[in-house]
Amino acid sequence: EQYKSNTGNYPSTLENISKALNCNFKTISGHTVKLVGAGLVDKNYYGTSVIHSLSPYGKIFVKFISDFKQL
Repeated sequence: EQYKSNTGNYPSTLENISKALNCNFKTISGHTVKLVGAGLVDKNYYGTSVIHSLSPYGKIFVKFISDFKQL
């Protein structure tokens, strides 16, 4: 199931992220902990699900990287 946040993100569970990237769940979980700690990803609880989405700072960082790649 996919949830849409009020910021326009399409957040997802770690399970869905690991499936989409074809990566190990524990690997995705470890990286996500670091991204949350850095303020790039938000972590929210919806019932029994934990949903991750880009934070406002994360969106700025993604835009920066995208713009930088075009140089």
